[in-house]
Amino acid sequence: MLLYLLDLIGVAVFAVSGVLVAARSNMDLLGGLALAALTAIGGGTLRDVLLNRHPIFWVRDTRYLLVILLAAALTMVYIAFFPPPGHSLLIVDALGLALFAISGAQIAQAQGLSWLIVVLMGAMTGTAGGMLRDVMSARVPLIFQQDLYATAAIAGIVVYLMLQKLGAHRAVAVSLGVAVILFMRWLAVACGAHLPRLHVTFP
Repeated sequence: MLLYLLDLIGVAVFAVSGVLVAARSNMDLLGGLALAALTAIGGGTLRDVLLNRHPIFWVRDTRYLLVILLAAALTMVYIAFFPPPGHSLLIVDALGLALFAISGAQIAQAQGLSWLIVVLMGAMTGTAGGMLRDVMSARVPLIFQQDLYATAAIAGIVVYLMLQKLGAHRAVAVSLGVAVILFMRWLAVACGAHLPRLHVTFP
């Protein structure tokens, strides 16, 4: 149930981010809905294909699509009357990244895969939808910018797995894993934290 709730909340949050990006790109209503869906289910779809999980999660359970429609519609109505806060996209994107990274890791973990694959599947679940959203709206994907994005997802998943290994309750491990991702995204946005850059001098 915890995994299912994380997935549904993550879908809703990423759908909101898709609509916000569509609005900033001056897309129409259909474009906004398409971008919301692509952002919300893109990473999970890629994960399910690679893990050979069929039918894909949103085909098996259409409540995911209903959540996307509802979240997108409510966001469209809101931004039609009120301007979204300045950092709203970064906030919902960070929350979606955290929720999807941990839920994706749990899905891979439930299949008995190695910890490395669990980390990769979780990070991909959290980042792929946002990457597709940014590419389709002609934006530089956040994952390619000089801040902590995929790194935050990986760190949160590793913390989640370590706590599970130490015997922590799953809800505690999930909560702290999500908190680590959100904290690292805050460091990146508010403090400009980033990984060291490569410095290479070519002849």
